[in-house]
Amino acid sequence: MPGPTWVPVSAQWYLAHTVDQRPIRALARDSGRHPSTILRHVRRIEQRRDDPLIDSALLRLGRSLLSVDKCEDVSAMTAPMRPSKSPSDEATVTREAKRILRRLCETGAFLAIAPDLEKAVVLKEGAKGETTRIAVVSRGVAEAFALKDWISCHTRGRVTTYQITGAGRAALKRILAEEPRAVAGFAEAQTPFGAQHREWAERPVMGAGDEEPRQLRYNLAESPLALLARRKDKGGNPFLTSDLVSAGERLREDFELAQMGPRVTQNWDRFLSGGDRGGFGGAGGPADGPRAARDRVAAALRDLGPGLGDVVLRCCCFLEGMEAAEKRMGWSARSGKIVLRIALQRLRRHYDEQSGGRANMIG
Repeated sequence: MPGPTWVPVSAQWYLAHTVDQRPIRALARDSGRHPSTILRHVRRIEQRRDDPLIDSALLRLGRSLLSVDKCEDVSAMTAPMRPSKSPSDEATVTREAKRILRRLCETGAFLAIAPDLEKAVVLKEGAKGETTRIAVVSRGVAEAFALKDWISCHTRGRVTTYQITGAGRAALKRILAEEPRAVAGFAEAQTPFGAQHREWAERPVMGAGDEEPRQLRYNLAESPLALLARRKDKGGNPFLTSDLVSAGERLREDFELAQMGPRVTQNWDRFLSGGDRGGFGGAGGPADGPRAARDRVAAALRDLGPGLGDVVLRCCCFLEGMEAAEKRMGWSARSGKIVLRIALQRLRRHYDEQSGGRANMIG
């Protein structure tokens, strides 16, 4: 379908079906998809037309495919279209995304636009409720952001406000990762999509022979526990304190030392060895470390009991996201983090009783 290169494929299917009057089965046949997949995308775009930016973007894109007579019929059934132009290529959207999405990631920032304005503004709310303009973007680019699901409508009225979505944050990370100065090496340059799942931070670490702690760069998004630790409760305090995070990381370290994760390759432990040489039998052998770690994990899970032990095992050891853990365990949404905090409190008490409050971590 002709049109700007930045238009998502779901919007292209929607316009091809509603404007070009192409059947769902014909679109499915051309794209190699099942008709139900095309229909689901078309319905999703139709449901999003309550958003003023999405409605005007689809109207403008649709009018570019219609004749003048048909345009008059469409205008009678839809909202009046703004005379501003949509961005012509993906490079324009990407360039503006680096500037606008970066500002929308700031605390208290939002995008505001009115029906009679050709520009959208990014405002930032201060501590006392005052707002400051920090960026300006054309209406067409804002429509592209909304159609790509990078921003979502927050409040409607004379002035409609938008906030950045999770997809928008991931897109910004991916765009920044594609810049040459943003990557650390050739291997990372080949994986721009991996950058959208990383949250880099630093922490001081004391090494052997070090007189002062060194700053270690690590990925906050690697563990669901670390992501929860960054959230705040209603009082503005961290949702998970440092001692609870340390207790969860200690269980994870024991779990990894015990080699209790699922085996994904061939077991070569006894290859070209006779009997139980190098096996896990006998005392004082090389398996004492994994065996002791396995016993510590089992003791901690027994102390937690069913439910609490399950959520700690999934989130701390298997690094399963909180939403996925809630679905697997049949819990209601946003209840898992409360259960996880209770489980970590019990786990911290278990380790305090075992070690007397000393040596929170093994290594």
